[in-house]
Amino acid sequence: MKDERSTDQEAHGPRHPYRSMPKSELKALAISAIREHRRLIEADEAVYAEWMRAYDDPTTPSSILKSLQDEYVARQERAEAQQHELSEILEVLGHVPDVALDCNESDLK
Repeated sequence: MKDERSTDQEAHGPRHPYRSMPKSELKALAISAIREHRRLIEADEAVYAEWMRAYDDPTTPSSILKSLQDEYVARQERAEAQQHELSEILEVLGHVPDVALDCNESDLK
């Protein structure tokens, strides 16, 4: 026989580890995760641009192209995992905090 908790987890997914955090800490964590996501995207775009430049250059060895492609795919996988974690944080927080494009400490207030 299932208990009430297992039924709740089936209906609402697994319990988020962030639920027990104070909202102020959760907001700071969300802001940090948003900034990290932005950094990952920026770095991924640079790797992608380099890959495309190398692809357009007929003198680029195939081993270099493969290496750049592998790096880009690996970065996309890391970004996807980080985005999933960010989504969980935001779900528990209940909103997306405003985060300035620069790294102002005033965002944490």
